Amino acid sequence: MDGVDLVVTDLDGTFWPTQDAVHPDAARALAEVLSRDVPLLVATGRRVTSTRLPLMRLGAAPPAVVLNGALGLDLDTRERFHRAPFDPVEAEKVLGVFRSVDLDPCIYVDDHRAEVLLSATPSTHPGHVESLGATAAVVDLASAIFETTALGFGIIGADHDALVAAVEALAGLAEVHLDRAFDYPGSAMTVAPLGQSKWDGVVAYCSTRDLDPSRVLALADGPNDIELLTNAAIRLVPETGCSRALELADYVIPPADQGGWSAILDFL
Repeated sequence: MDGVDLVVTDLDGTFWPTQDAVHPDAARALAEVLSRDVPLLVATGRRVTSTRLPLMRLGAAPPAVVLNGALGLDLDTRERFHRAPFDPVEAEKVLGVFRSVDLDPCIYVDDHRAEVLLSATPSTHPGHVESLGATAAVVDLASAIFETTALGFGIIGADHDALVAAVEALAGLAEVHLDRAFDYPGSAMTVAPLGQSKWDGVVAYCSTRDLDPSRVLALADGPNDIELLTNAAIRLVPETGCSRALELADYVIPPADQGGWSAILDFL
């Protein structure tokens, strides 16, 4: 690909409509990209396991920036190239805001004992809780944020209006993204440290691999992708993307449920 050092792709709404409904054209295009040794980096709001396992089913284990820029790692070796957690005091403030609007979030952590911390009454969708399985632990959240490394907060598949209240209360305190939930009914929100984005992880990856971050082709669709799209040299956005992402698009591609990601092959 002339003029491009790295392809960076979002997953939900961009590569797949849901992790269990990958379009065959997108799957074939991914295999083609990997077979050509094109540098590929995933950039997602997902946690490590929910990024790694669906991609492994497609025979892929690329490097990834997860949790909207909090952690960057090779999905195969688990080697970290980027880590940007919450300061514990700031994490305590975020948790306090959630609880002030009667919500108990998931706390995503970088800890060998668990990947996600939950209270006994989590506000995230019951199906999401079930899907976490052994990667989650039920703890006293207020104490745990000082005992481990908080990477981010999230609630998936909840009432939109309830999440809006949290978004408004967190303004100026953290980076908050509210979007549709892809795997469960309702809306989803993620919370990262103030000023953090997926692009931070992209820059860190480029630094470790001697790649030029000004020569990135990005495929993305959501409000948590705006910094990524703003900084990319070439921007492909599905027609179902959020309005701001579509404004930034150099090329609008078909939606994920029609295999639009396969348009990447036109740039190889």
